[in-house]
Amino acid sequence: MSEIRLLLVDDHEVVRTGLRMLLESCEDMLIIGEASSGGEALQRIKQLNPDVVVMDLTLPDISGIEVTRLILQDQPEVCIIALTIHEDEQYFFEMLRAGASGYVPKRAAPEHLINAVRAAHKGEVYIHPALAKILVKDFLRYSPDESEADDIQELTPREIEVLELLADGLNNEEVAARLYISPHTVARHRENIMRKLNLHRRIDLVRYAIRKGMIEA
Repeated sequence: MSEIRLLLVDDHEVVRTGLRMLLESCEDMLIIGEASSGGEALQRIKQLNPDVVVMDLTLPDISGIEVTRLILQDQPEVCIIALTIHEDEQYFFEMLRAGASGYVPKRAAPEHLINAVRAAHKGEVYIHPALAKILVKDFLRYSPDESEADDIQELTPREIEVLELLADGLNNEEVAARLYISPHTVARHRENIMRKLNLHRRIDLVRYAIRKGMIEA
């Protein structure tokens, strides 16, 4: 099993030490570097090319949101997980718009961060359950685009099943186990769903499913 190469970005050394102890206790994770500021993070990412970055939002020079934008402009393959004390809508949605693959409150149980790192490395988006209602509330402010009205009719019954499970937070392997099909088949269904619905990211898939009433808060 290949290790997930991680960079930790937080201006508090005690936090980075705790994160290192937690994440390196996982056999599939390796901490390859740390940074205490946004500028240092940008340098370290170019030098080390990590798979996943665990990013605090409050840094002494540049915000974690801006650092995320700058990273993904040059290295879009890097996955970024926000780990923060901020749980309000502004920070949450700005970080998602910046391209983050996950958002975890610092008060969360350790397994949530571990799950977020693994999900991001697989190309998934991880949103802590405490923030799901914020996401649903925001999406339900807007009525579906009329152009979406008949899109779902383009999906097969199996694709609808896969869409519901993916949007509810399951990864490809979990969907495969639930539906008794292979992960490769799930991946193919997912590609077809994204193409038919003109969606480009996991967060768009979640948005669509909420709007259609396919998943609940």
